Amino acid sequence: MTRPLRVGIVGAGPAGIYAADLLTKDETLSACGTSVSIDVLDKLPSPYGLVRYGVAPDHPRIKQIQKALHKILDKPEVTFYGNVEYGIDLKLEDLRRHYDAVVFATGSDRDRPLDIPGIDLPGSHGAADFVFWYDSHPDVSPSWHVEGTSVAVIGAGNVAVDIARILAKDADDLLQTDITDNVYDGLRAKQITDVHIFARRGIAQCKATPMELRELDKQPGVEVVVDPEDFDMDEGSIQACEASNQTKTNVKILQSWALRDERGESKRLHLHFLHNPTAVLGKDRVTGLRTERMELTGDGGVKGTGEYVDHEVQAVYRAIGYLGSPLAGLPFDEEHGVVPHSEGRVLDLDEQPIDGVYATGWIKRGPVGLIGHTKGDALETITSLVADRESLTPAVEPDPLAFRSLLTERGVEYTTWEGWQRIEAREEELGAERGRKRLKIRSREEQTQIARSTTSV
Repeated sequence: MTRPLRVGIVGAGPAGIYAADLLTKDETLSACGTSVSIDVLDKLPSPYGLVRYGVAPDHPRIKQIQKALHKILDKPEVTFYGNVEYGIDLKLEDLRRHYDAVVFATGSDRDRPLDIPGIDLPGSHGAADFVFWYDSHPDVSPSWHVEGTSVAVIGAGNVAVDIARILAKDADDLLQTDITDNVYDGLRAKQITDVHIFARRGIAQCKATPMELRELDKQPGVEVVVDPEDFDMDEGSIQACEASNQTKTNVKILQSWALRDERGESKRLHLHFLHNPTAVLGKDRVTGLRTERMELTGDGGVKGTGEYVDHEVQAVYRAIGYLGSPLAGLPFDEEHGVVPHSEGRVLDLDEQPIDGVYATGWIKRGPVGLIGHTKGDALETITSLVADRESLTPAVEPDPLAFRSLLTERGVEYTTWEGWQRIEAREEELGAERGRKRLKIRSREEQTQIARSTTSV
């Protein structure tokens, strides 16, 4: 192939951007003199996906990942198109006409369901909805009423811990972040005094990272409470500690909290282990959560004891995992929320690789691992793509300008990398007016208007 290898990547979060980076650095392609031309597409006007719209606003260290992603999207081989939605603006046949290969990196954007009585009551929320709200996702309502004085969070991963921390935190402590005014107003109005985190398994099975756990205890006026009765270990838990420094550290952190004296703070954040939620209580709205006490089985697993506890709460937030959404024209594993694949090659209904179609990130492997784990996942996919390069059906219209013309002909108000930099510059201006580094622009329409303006960056 004398022309550059044309690759379209659907999804401009870490998974898609890391895949683009690996393509630009691939030694096999370089050795055979093959260059690459990559378009990264996203349904939102702005890039970065999970980093921009899935990380709590008080996590500036994690948001520093944006700097690394920025450098990748700034490469001359990479072109960003925002505000372009696969399945609406483009179909698979469109992409295959313009690209030799297509990589789907659309992530996981739906809450995993929890099938217990009362889960659909008003006051019962999915994690994704709440996270997208406090991260000012342009496609969710700007309004959110944070109900009650006592609330429950189901789950013990990083998302659950993030939600619990945001619910307990004083809104004024977020004024140095990029939160929008509607989020600040919503959090300032809350009357919460007690946040309860419920985990079905034991302390050694807590999935949150030590960094996330420690941050729970660094909030002024908030006391973390661990019931010593929930602090149980079996042989499987001991082995888990021996096998993982992270697990060992988590257990030490939780043990120290369980043994210390209460400080008498005005707000409390309770961590309940070995409590399996079995019903959300209430008639017209949430009034409580019922859990079954669990016990360890010796191998790190748990079983029910038949003992039930009712907890008085006025809202429930479930954070038990995310699912990806189906992609038009591709097979989909609804149970796991992923596209079926083999080493990143998307498989058809007969479990055969679909020519030129690949997947990476959470839409490939499910919502497991931290953002950094996405690099290794992308490496597997890009290795497969490069190995297949000679057998790929060549794009009929590989000229980059032909793809841009297609978007224009269809009336797609796409944004570009230069347009994103205009959005970024405007957010920094708005932040400077408030004494902050930046203030996020929530509206899709406003982002698109700024990005498509002719004002220089």
